[in-house]
Amino acid sequence: MEVILYIAAIIAAIGFLILCVSVGMTLFSLKSILNSLAGTLSGIEGQMEGITRETTSLLTKTNSLAEDIQQKSEQLNSVVHAVKGIGDSVNGLNTSVQHITSSISKSVEQNEEKIAQVVQWSNVAMGIADKWKKRKVIEQSQELVQEESYVFEAEQSDKPKRKWGRKK
Repeated sequence: MEVILYIAAIIAAIGFLILCVSVGMTLFSLKSILNSLAGTLSGIEGQMEGITRETTSLLTKTNSLAEDIQQKSEQLNSVVHAVKGIGDSVNGLNTSVQHITSSISKSVEQNEEKIAQVVQWSNVAMGIADKWKKRKVIEQSQELVQEESYVFEAEQSDKPKRKWGRKK
């Protein structure tokens, strides 16, 4: 029986040896995986530093842009106030024009009869002026006809009179 104990101890020792070799192989393969992981983490760390620098630069530019937008917004506010003032002025002008138009309309309504009389008298005056011009033209044409008849008669009296018949 003692032999069986030795055989069992040898089998246990071989099993323990196989176990140690398996654990060693696993640890060696785990070592290469951990080295690869360490390289990947150092690459990520470098990329994170680049991202941090870019983020800082972007944040600085964003703050600068925000300040610029704020300044331009303030300037735009002054332009908006100026445009509002122009709008108010135009509204005031429209109100003034409406008042003037309404006052002119009231004046015209009040003086409608007088305006009608003025129009009638101006039509009469224009009619008289037209008749006067026509009369002048007629008188001038009659004078021309009389002058032409005098000239014609004068020319006829200067010519020797011919008798009908043969010439001598």
